[in-house]
Amino acid sequence: MATARKNTARRPKPAVVECPDCHGSGETDETVCVGPRGRRKTGDKQTAVCLTCFGAGQTATT
Repeated sequence: MATARKNTARRPKPAVVECPDCHGSGETDETVCVGPRGRRKTGDKQTAVCLTCFGAGQTATT
């Protein structure tokens, strides 16, 4: 008895959109806090990995 043929066509990849938080760079700027218990904010900035896209710079739409 013959079996039904399976569709072997490739599925299209999901559309990739630029991350709205880091604008595709994968990094965000964080303000440096100093002093006791980190209350006083300075004018300095440091870069951090974007937590929305985990540094990839892209978010997949589903």
